[in-house]
Amino acid sequence: MIDGGVMEHEEMPGGEADREPDPSDSLRTFGAVMQALREHAGYSRTEFADLVSFSKHTVESVELGRRMPDVALVERSEEALGNTGALRRSAKYVTRGRGDVGLAAWFRQWARLERVAVSLCTYECRLVPGLLQSEGYARAVFEGTVPVAPDSLLEDFMARRMERKRMLFERPTTPFSFIVEEHVFRRRFGGTGQMREMFDHVLELSAPRNVTLQVVPLEAGLHACLDGPVRLLETPKGQRYAYSEGQQNGRLISDVKEVSLLSQRYDTLRSQALNAKDSRGLLERLRGEL
Repeated sequence: MIDGGVMEHEEMPGGEADREPDPSDSLRTFGAVMQALREHAGYSRTEFADLVSFSKHTVESVELGRRMPDVALVERSEEALGNTGALRRSAKYVTRGRGDVGLAAWFRQWARLERVAVSLCTYECRLVPGLLQSEGYARAVFEGTVPVAPDSLLEDFMARRMERKRMLFERPTTPFSFIVEEHVFRRRFGGTGQMREMFDHVLELSAPRNVTLQVVPLEAGLHACLDGPVRLLETPKGQRYAYSEGQQNGRLISDVKEVSLLSQRYDTLRSQALNAKDSRGLLERLRGEL
C-alpha cells in the first residue's frame, strides 16, 4: 500500500490471530502450490516477499499452511508468477477446517475481510440480511435449501450464522449500513409469532447509533441497484472491496473502478430509500398488521 510515497508491507487481516491452530488439508495444499510456483520462478522467500509487498514471515506462514491467504497476496502472487490462474482459482476452495463449516466456498474470502472491516454496507432484495436475521428466520432459510441439508449440517449453518452476527454487538464503533427492499419484510414464513419475532429482532439490532437500516418502499419504483444484492466494505488500510452473489456462486470484487461504480449505485439508492426513522416506522407498522 502506498503511504506517503513508501510501499508498506501488508499483513493479513488479524495478524498473528489469523494463524491457524489446526490447518486444513486445503490450506496446506494451497501453500505447497504457492511455494512450488515461487521456487519454479527462481525467487527466494525474501525476494518474493519484496515483490508482492508482504513480509517474509507472512509468505512463509502461507506456504506452510499456517495462515489463510489474503486476497491481496493471492492477486499479487498471481501477477508475479505468470498469471496462470492456479492460485486465484484454488484460493476459492481453501478452508480453515471446522471453522469454515457453514460458509459457502465462494463467501469465505469475504467473511475474512468482514472480520476486520472498518465499515460495512449491504443492499438486499431477496431476504433479510444475514447479520439481521432472527434465529427462526435463519433456520427457515436453511431448511428451505435444495438439496436438503442433514440435521448435523443444518446446525453448523446455524452456528456460523449466529457467530457472524456477533460483530454487531462486539464492534459498536464500526458503521453498519443496510438497505433492504420492503417486499423482503412482507414475505411470509412460519407463523405470525415467528414473523413478529423477526420484526422485533431487526428493530432491536438496527437501534444502535452505528447501525443504519433503510427500507426501499414499494412505491420507490425502479432504481440503480436492480442488478442484484451487493455488499461493500473498507479495510483498516483504506482498501475497498465489493461482493455480489447469485445462484450457487459469489464474486469478491477488488477492481477499483468496479468497486467505485457499485459504491455510486449504493449511495444513489441510499438517497432514494426511506430514512432510518421512517424505515423503523414502516417496520413497526408491518409488524402491527400481522
